Order: sequence, then structure tokens, then C-alpha cells
Amino acid sequence: MLNSISTRAWYLAVVLACAGLLGFALYLQHRMFLDPCPLCIFQRLAFMWIGAWALLASLHNPAGAARKVYATLVVLGAAVGAAVAGRHVWMQHLPPGEVPECGPGLSYLLETAPFLDVLKTVLLGDGNCAEVQWSFLGLSMPGWTLLWFLAVGAGTLYFSSSRR
Repeated sequence: MLNSISTRAWYLAVVLACAGLLGFALYLQHRMFLDPCPLCIFQRLAFMWIGAWALLASLHNPAGAARKVYATLVVLGAAVGAAVAGRHVWMQHLPPGEVPECGPGLSYLLETAPFLDVLKTVLLGDGNCAEVQWSFLGLSMPGWTLLWFLAVGAGTLYFSSSRR
């Protein structure tokens, strides 16, 4: 059955998944009042990156080298997103005494510090990132995003392979 799905259809499904996940995140933020921590925002950026390249790939329907370029860009976004989500999940499972103290918000950091310092601070995480605000079937939101990043990365590798 997987062999009958075209690469174009795969990328379109990735676009819809990214849009749905980002829409759900915005719903939780604006309707359920769950403010995203800096690591959550970085995961959203990874989904935007993946969705943008997948949209271009679905419109272009690449072949040959272009197919590999699009796949590499999507898999790169999935790998970075999975790394950030993995760090986030790890922070949520720290014992209470090992959770870092809460730091300033991302907007304040972006206004006052150089970008590389902001990036380092965000990736180290803070106490806000260790709090589980939402869960479904025993997984927190970063746990679900980690699964989505892994699925998108693996699926893209599969559907872009020339052996299919």
C-alpha cells in the first residue's frame, strides 16, 4: 500500500500535518491559554520549516537531484525538531531538584542578547520548559512532537528513496 503513494502525495500529507499541528498549538495557546515555552516555539519553527519545504516539494514534484535536495531539507528540519523535542522531553523528566530555574521570556532575550546567546540559553532550557501543561495518552506535547518529527523524517526518507 505504501508503494502506491506518490512522493507528491507524501509531501502534501506532510504539509497538512504540519498545518494541523501548528493550528492545534495555536488553539492551545490562544483558546486554552497554554503559553508556549521557548523550546515549544523552536519546535513550531521546525514544523514551519518542514511544512514550507514540503509545500514547495509537493508543488514542484521533483525528480533526480532536486528530489534529494527537498528530502534533505525536510529531514534536516525533522532532525533538528526531534533534537529540540527530545531535549524538552528529557527536561520534563528531570527530578524536581534538578530542574533549572525559570529564565526570562524569549521576546526579552531576543531584544537584549545576541542571537547565538539566545539560541544557547533556549536550548539549555529553563523551569518553564520542564512543566507539563498538556498531555494525551500519557505523552506530553513535546513527546507527541518528537513522534511526529521522527515519523516525518522516516517517511520522507522512505518516499524520497529511489529504490521504491
